[in-house]
Amino acid sequence: MKLVIAIVQDQDVAGLLDRLVKKGYKATKLASTGGFLRVGNTTLLVGVNDDQVQDVVGVIKDVCKSRTQLITPMPAVGRSITSYVPQPVEVKVGGATIFVVDVAHFEKI
Repeated sequence: MKLVIAIVQDQDVAGLLDRLVKKGYKATKLASTGGFLRVGNTTLLVGVNDDQVQDVVGVIKDVCKSRTQLITPMPAVGRSITSYVPQPVEVKVGGATIFVVDVAHFEKI
């Protein structure tokens, strides 16, 4: 048995959960926050048999696409705000970060 941990952008979650449920997979949804942009994202936990991992990863790849977004960087702590000129920066967001880990024990009560 494996545990698929997928960290995805919030706007991709509804479509991803719909696709997973239609294929018979169950997922636990956890609210999380990214460290770089400090915006909300979602972490999904999906327990599957070894032979289902590639199918679940394929669904995640189909739904969670990367895209670009303009952000305005925040001034660094300790720097003078008078010398700070905010310029929007284009960053890549979306997609997914996927971890697949072995499950030593599983029990549903």
